[in-house]
Amino acid sequence: MKFTKIIINCGFVLSTALFAVSCQKDTTQKEVATESNDFADKALVQVIDVTLSSTRNYVYVDGAPVNGAAIAYGGIFPSSPSPSFAVAGGLRSFIIRDTLVTTTQPSMTFSENLQPNNYYTIFTYDTVNAVKNKLVPSDIFFPSDTTARLRFANFAYSPNAIPAVDIFSKRLNANIFTNIPVTSVTGFIPFDSRRADTLIVRETGTGIDLPNRTVAGTPPVTTVGPVQIIVGLTRKRNYTLIFRGGYRTDLNSATTVRSLLLVANN
Repeated sequence: MKFTKIIINCGFVLSTALFAVSCQKDTTQKEVATESNDFADKALVQVIDVTLSSTRNYVYVDGAPVNGAAIAYGGIFPSSPSPSFAVAGGLRSFIIRDTLVTTTQPSMTFSENLQPNNYYTIFTYDTVNAVKNKLVPSDIFFPSDTTARLRFANFAYSPNAIPAVDIFSKRLNANIFTNIPVTSVTGFIPFDSRRADTLIVRETGTGIDLPNRTVAGTPPVTTVGPVQIIVGLTRKRNYTLIFRGGYRTDLNSATTVRSLLLVANN
């Protein structure tokens, strides 16, 4: 009788333990982007999509997907909580593509040699049928004073040659970036974070604000506002100001309107 009681008690303990194990959460499932707190051998990468009409870009590093949600025109990855994702240093293979079967967007496959402890930005640009990419090092550091840091990237689109542009600061009444050709990315400059500013695109050397688009009307061509943005930057942070959209002057809708996009890099 005593022996039978012992057997029953042991069986109860064993079944309870097995039930507890079966209820434990499976933590071995793969994540889309690996999270790590050790960045000693890692590079930090950000992807910015300024490809006209793009809707669902996905990024792969060495064949592994890194973004869960699709990136569309004007989108960045990652968007939060940190604007960059970690990639092991060294020669890395990237693929950026639209996974939709009927897409007309070509898949982009390229390799980059990434240095550990460095920041990089990948821009996708042009049009969805002729998408291109450009990777640039991002010289990010954190100012010790009250300033932020700002750089400018010109990724406006046109099938024809287009002039370089200036970025005019309304607060300073002066250009802060001058003669920047298409597909160029400047270095960072200090920017006063204590006051807001209006930044305006101008064709280099003209001193004339560039309209964001033109529409048919009376008179035959009517301009619609300047290409401008009001910015208020946070101290000790780094930002990229991007000129995007269609540069042509015969735009009849807002679908490819010329505009400025501000992106935080850290």
